[in-house]
Amino acid sequence: MNHQCSVIATLKLFATKWKPCIICYLAQAPLRYNELYRVIPNISRKMLSEHLKELEANALIVRVQYDDKLQRVEYKLSEKGKSLLPILDQLQDWGLSNLTDVLSIREMLASAAM
Repeated sequence: MNHQCSVIATLKLFATKWKPCIICYLAQAPLRYNELYRVIPNISRKMLSEHLKELEANALIVRVQYDDKLQRVEYKLSEKGKSLLPILDQLQDWGLSNLTDVLSIREMLASAAM
């Protein structure tokens, strides 16, 4: 597998609209489904469920079921999931440093095209 293919394959594991957000919240603490649903703005229940299943299937999060009366389930980052945190931190730093400029350039180009 060449370098470009491994980058694309890696991005497919976690680079969707919601997965980085889920990973960042789980980096702070293990959370239950409803807690995640409450803290992630505008995500649908269906999308949250799908992404949690995919992240678990890719070994980036762990679903922990507690055997008590409430059948409580929590989600937490796996060690593999934790290894993504420095990458997400770098993406956040890049965004904070560059996003305003990129969006301004995009607006100028859109205005010029009209």
